[in-house]
Amino acid sequence: MIAPLMPTYGDRDIAFEKGEGPYLFASDGRRFLDFGGGIAVTALGHAHPGLVAALQDQAGRLWHTSNLYNIPNQERAGRRLTENSFADTVFFCNSGLEAIECGIKLVRKHYADKGEPERFRIITVEGCFHGRSLASIAASGQEKLYKGFGPVTEGFDQVAFGNLNEMRAAVTGETCAVLVEPVQGEGGIRPMSTDYLKGVREICDEFGLLMFLDEVQCGMGRTGKLFAYEWSGIRPDVMALAKGLGGGFPVGACLATEEAASGMVAGTHGSTFGGNPLATAVVNAVLDALLAEGFLDSVQARAADLHGRLEALAARYPDTILEVRGTGMMVGLRTGPANGEFVGELRRQGLLAVPAGENVVRLLPPLVVEDSHVGEAVGMVEGACREFAAAAA
Repeated sequence: MIAPLMPTYGDRDIAFEKGEGPYLFASDGRRFLDFGGGIAVTALGHAHPGLVAALQDQAGRLWHTSNLYNIPNQERAGRRLTENSFADTVFFCNSGLEAIECGIKLVRKHYADKGEPERFRIITVEGCFHGRSLASIAASGQEKLYKGFGPVTEGFDQVAFGNLNEMRAAVTGETCAVLVEPVQGEGGIRPMSTDYLKGVREICDEFGLLMFLDEVQCGMGRTGKLFAYEWSGIRPDVMALAKGLGGGFPVGACLATEEAASGMVAGTHGSTFGGNPLATAVVNAVLDALLAEGFLDSVQARAADLHGRLEALAARYPDTILEVRGTGMMVGLRTGPANGEFVGELRRQGLLAVPAGENVVRLLPPLVVEDSHVGEAVGMVEGACREFAAAAA
């Protein structure tokens, strides 16, 4: 007999009833240091006072109206995002997937309105993950995601990670955009180099394509800058955001330049809940924290400390931690043991982490962690390394 909750997540053997800063407290009383962050979502930790106050204040006044009316919180959040990014305009939705879908529609509509409806294909990169809709699983090019959900949605061409020559060769008269994650999350915490992202921008300029970035996981301060693309000095045309954007409240956004969004006029896209007063009150509270003077500098400093300590640990346990990869507070440990087993051992140590591709364990701490939390987490990783080393001896 099927369970009341559709069994799409497998077995779940732990429940949490309270969170405070970087910690989660289980219903059985155990305390965990949360370096999974709801998969890079709780960027400011749990029960952040600024987010709680914003949510409670707005909840006591107005939850929802719909986008048939002006929403001042939404207008303010959109203005702040455009003032601090490449973009001129923002569409608010409820998730990263919806932000990606908005972007797919936007890049296709851009060329259709220019009299080139044949330009609908999007180039993606091996190892990518853009969501679980029919379009986004096709964009991933991974059989494990689209098997059983055919026919596969048409319109996506995939090239090898890091290969600009292959990307250039994949461009045809039907290509409209290139969609990339500056740091692949599900794919195994694989950052794209500055030179690579600059090369993607050059290819888009050469062939008249739109550069579409998926910063659902790596955006909103995760890499130590507000947006990951800033490290390379390029300016995309379209970008999808979510996860840390709401600090735990479901909200996403699709950002674009005026030129790229020229086809998105009244009636072309919409959302019942997207950008409602409750969601965008929280977005503004998140931006209050991330844009505060010195905040992102502190993220960079703590991230450098975390990476350095993990590199030293990997040097002591080279058979257990094969590689430390990533950038900012988006860290991947490629492990000798199966990553699922490593995540399980970390949980027994009291540290929550998330598995990813290429046998990588993801560490996605809140951006507000302090030195003591970094030390505590590294100590737990070392404890797991000792267990695996002892078992192999």
